[in-house]
Amino acid sequence: MKTVISTDFPVNQAASDLDPPRDLPGGFYDFLLPLHKAFTPRQQQLAAGRRRVLEAAHAGQLPNYLQPSEATTGSWRVSLPGWCQDQRNQMTGPADDAELVVKMLNSGAPGVMLDLEDSVANAWPNITLGVRNIVAALRGQLTYQDKKRNREVAINESKTVILTRPRGLHLEQAGIVKGERMAAALFDVAMVAYQVEPSQLKHPLTIYIPKSEAAEEALWWRDLFRAVSQARGWPQDYIKCMALVESHPIAYQMEEFAYSLREHIMGLNLGRWDYMASLIDFTLHDPAWVLPDRNTIPHDVAFFQALREVMPEVCHKRGMLAIGGMTALYPSREDVELNARALKVLEQDKKNEANSLMDGAWTGHPDQNEIAVNQFPYPNQLQARRKDADIHKDLRPSPQGVGKRTLQGTRDAIRTVIRYRNGVLNGKGASLLDGYMEDLATDRIYRYMIAQRTVHQVKVPDAGGHTVTHSPELVTQLFDEELDRLLRESSTNGDAAATDSYRKARDQSEGMVLGVLEAQGVRVR
Repeated sequence: MKTVISTDFPVNQAASDLDPPRDLPGGFYDFLLPLHKAFTPRQQQLAAGRRRVLEAAHAGQLPNYLQPSEATTGSWRVSLPGWCQDQRNQMTGPADDAELVVKMLNSGAPGVMLDLEDSVANAWPNITLGVRNIVAALRGQLTYQDKKRNREVAINESKTVILTRPRGLHLEQAGIVKGERMAAALFDVAMVAYQVEPSQLKHPLTIYIPKSEAAEEALWWRDLFRAVSQARGWPQDYIKCMALVESHPIAYQMEEFAYSLREHIMGLNLGRWDYMASLIDFTLHDPAWVLPDRNTIPHDVAFFQALREVMPEVCHKRGMLAIGGMTALYPSREDVELNARALKVLEQDKKNEANSLMDGAWTGHPDQNEIAVNQFPYPNQLQARRKDADIHKDLRPSPQGVGKRTLQGTRDAIRTVIRYRNGVLNGKGASLLDGYMEDLATDRIYRYMIAQRTVHQVKVPDAGGHTVTHSPELVTQLFDEELDRLLRESSTNGDAAATDSYRKARDQSEGMVLGVLEAQGVRVR
């Protein structure tokens, strides 16, 4: 009997011996409790609403634009602070890696997003370390030990905007309040906000809102920012934010979402890898939406370009920044050929985003900063608008005729999710695999792609030119074969713990794929 795991491990469990009043910052538990009582029930209601929207989509009622409202017809605009006018590149990376955080902040990037979400393993030690690093970075006190040069490296003085990405509303934190779960986003925001003072910061505390799926969720964040500010004695609009558009439903509600946060929000970001995963999830029932092998999908594929044209128009209409996404292929200081290819792809990708009227983009490596920054006009393109702009474009243009669908593509997906999950089991939320940076977003893409092909029994050519049909049995066979291959090729050297970790990663990854299949009515046992 196969084990089916139908979730993405949404609950983080604090250490079993945690005594919050004793082990968390002094006074924080009393600060947190009223926020938990006010905001966790609302988070649970919003999560339930998300499930209903997804179920409706699988029944054929797909997301669409909302009816006109004050949010879309009114004359409101955002007042963009001077300190964030230039965000031509926002470097992003895991907050639990102090060395990377310092290097990003010393890279010269106009913005740096310190992540507690997709690139960090959602485990208590990683989250708490990430929070400590964020607080130290905001105070300008974070350092790391450069072992090669035997010296301590600190953060240089700069105008870099520091942004904090907490975990999303789909995640919960257990073990803080006995017998209860709380919104992980609440814990993260409160934990950082409680430990910083405005006098320590170069600009107001700035939050990067992830994984939103409905305009009404903006009210949760707005009210949280206000409640935290009131508790800290800050002005109501003190906390600023940017928000990721990385789910299919929110792409139709960007203006309404921003409207509710208009006292706080500075811009929107197209989180395209999570967006692709969400798009697959919402169209999983539709055989016309079976995507090709991920790395054969061009960066300017129609479903991305449609959103790239709508987002800057919505943002610039309201005085907000529009920020593009991450380029997955990473530069390498050891591989000259890979490095040249990665930087060429980066330049083409960011130039395309600039031509789409984006104001900046994301990167994850200091060597990418200069090229990324140089593709965008200084300081932004807020005054740029398309004469023929349509902010109600079709956001589901067909992917048919794009890329290739192969058995090798499925194998590569399976191999990647095993390796990524093995990294997570060993405390790594993001891993550089075969030149590509893989995190939870790309892991989701691969798992949904495998499930999508299996749901629709997609036929693909194998290496010998024969036709193979996707089925649960084939998926299991490929997971077995790729695990065996990884164990042969890896440097486990007979290490039983390392081998066990790979096997556990394989079982969890396949279990999550099978969970998606079961939800779609596919028999997997």
